[in-house]
Amino acid sequence: MYITDLLDKKSIDLNGKPGSKSEAIDQVVDLMLKSGKIRDKDAYRKEVYRREEESTTGIGEGIAIPHGKCDAVIKPGLAAMVVKDGVDYDSLDGEPVNLIFLIAAPITKDNVHLDVLSKLSRLLMDEQFSEDLKNAKDVDEFLSIIDKADKRDEAIESGASKVFMELAEDAVKICAVTSCPTGIAHTYMAAEGIEKAAKAEGCWVKVETRGSGGAKNVLTDEEIENADCIIVAADAKVPMDRFHGKKLIEVPVSDGISKAPELVKRAMAGDAPVYNAGSAAATASAAGKKSSGSKGHKIYLQLMNGVSHMLPFVVGGGILIAIAFLIDGFAVDLNSLAEAERGNFGSITPVAALFKSIGGVAFGFMLPVLSGYIAESIADRPGLAVGFVGGMIAANGKSGFLGALVAGFVAGYVVLWLQKVFSKLPESIEKIAPVLLYPLCGILLIGLIMTFIIEPPVGALNTGLNTALTNMGGTSKILLGIIVAGMMAIDMGGPFNKAAYVFGTASIAAGNYDIMAAVMIGGMVPPCAIALATILFKNKFTKEERDSGPVNFIMGLAFITEGAIPFAASDPGRVLPACIAGSAIAGALSMAFGCTLMAPHGGIFVFPVVGHALMYLVALVVGTAVGAFLLGTLKKPVEQ
Repeated sequence: MYITDLLDKKSIDLNGKPGSKSEAIDQVVDLMLKSGKIRDKDAYRKEVYRREEESTTGIGEGIAIPHGKCDAVIKPGLAAMVVKDGVDYDSLDGEPVNLIFLIAAPITKDNVHLDVLSKLSRLLMDEQFSEDLKNAKDVDEFLSIIDKADKRDEAIESGASKVFMELAEDAVKICAVTSCPTGIAHTYMAAEGIEKAAKAEGCWVKVETRGSGGAKNVLTDEEIENADCIIVAADAKVPMDRFHGKKLIEVPVSDGISKAPELVKRAMAGDAPVYNAGSAAATASAAGKKSSGSKGHKIYLQLMNGVSHMLPFVVGGGILIAIAFLIDGFAVDLNSLAEAERGNFGSITPVAALFKSIGGVAFGFMLPVLSGYIAESIADRPGLAVGFVGGMIAANGKSGFLGALVAGFVAGYVVLWLQKVFSKLPESIEKIAPVLLYPLCGILLIGLIMTFIIEPPVGALNTGLNTALTNMGGTSKILLGIIVAGMMAIDMGGPFNKAAYVFGTASIAAGNYDIMAAVMIGGMVPPCAIALATILFKNKFTKEERDSGPVNFIMGLAFITEGAIPFAASDPGRVLPACIAGSAIAGALSMAFGCTLMAPHGGIFVFPVVGHALMYLVALVVGTAVGAFLLGTLKKPVEQ
């Protein structure tokens, strides 16, 4: 199928004279109606305007490609208008539009036309092609220009891979992904823009497009592994875990169209941060090791999908609840309250009650969201509702955080099993499975499994753990503080770090606030210790490290442990032991001083709600000093 197969002579106007963007869209919709490709003009026009509200389809260089995909479209079609005097279209580059192509796409499984439309998008990036269309004397010449360029492009594309692979071995290798919400025009325009810019710089490039017809030109593991940089120009969801450990530039899809040369130059210069899959930073001591294919790593990524979606609810809700306690702490004398009133602390004053109520609602989503998104990472969208229900049962029962973890994984695999079972049904029935059968059967099964299988044993285990934590003696708590705080520094955002953090947030939900205090101080020490060491032991660090070192004070005080990763990655054998020791000592002191924290994040900004805040600060200072002096002792002078 060629582009001209979608164009009708009646749907081309070479002398359009719209006075505004809305007039231009209305006139080109009228042209589409003349072609007989749409059955309901108003419904189609409404969809075109709805798409325009998401982002302008004026892509720059005097070109606009509005589009609509809906049931009002009978079959794929194009309409074209040349506006010789130009029209203000709110384009990406602010320039008037002279050439408008309107796309009509039906909602069908057959997306062959999308390949043709992607080809049009690529062709329009050629300035000469666009100029020839604007100057076409009649409709026949207009169609002839498109037909010739279409066939020439097909010939070029068939040999493109060979041309790229013949580039010099030392050429910069760039992989890219483009995607837009509707996946019709911008996806392919951005791909063409990046390809052209990379070719101009002599780079090897491959661009994966994720449009309405699915992923095309998909990047292989080998290509990603060999790439010097990844460019993701997308406004829609893109699978990102595969780029773990690679330098990656992430921008809106519009930048792939209008700023492609700048993106390519950044990629060539290595001006991009290293991407860390999920919410886990790369383990400094294990840099370079491949584990993405292991079963354990997949389970870890599934868990992190739940944790990363859960954290905003935990952090936002937890801090609001902590503020409620702080307000009552200033407004009420706790010692003067009766025993019954003390149980309402945090809700005594109206303002505190409001904060606690809002925070409580957010915090209440913690376990359902955790479970739901673990299930979603396993079984995609059908697993979400089943996981949510499993998490809610755990939240309302006795199994709590542990039960929600189990529920998430069980829900995901229950839905995968259901998908296999229902795949054998007749096609007419199988179509309703995602909206009826998966949620109905999945929710029923997870409800039964949680109630009769998971809740009894896991609930008893969870109750026992919470009781043991509550009844821990001083020595045991200090040991626990050493362990959880030290874990925060082992991999600085990796599995150990996240395991300790999740344990701390779960303890808050169970009412054990001292564990979270040790966890947070353990995450604050590494960046602070490194910052202090770069000041005290200048000869142990390079000039670049000395210049960037003090910034880690800000990172550490804000509880962003990842600020220490560049230093740990460059010398893990010395930096990691020093940071782990400093964090462990800070955690031990936090426990010994009886410090508590009801907020799951915030660093120095939540110190006002820390129990025994002054001693907590002392613990932080001591841990930082120990870590810094160990760094100064263990690291060798840079000359060596």
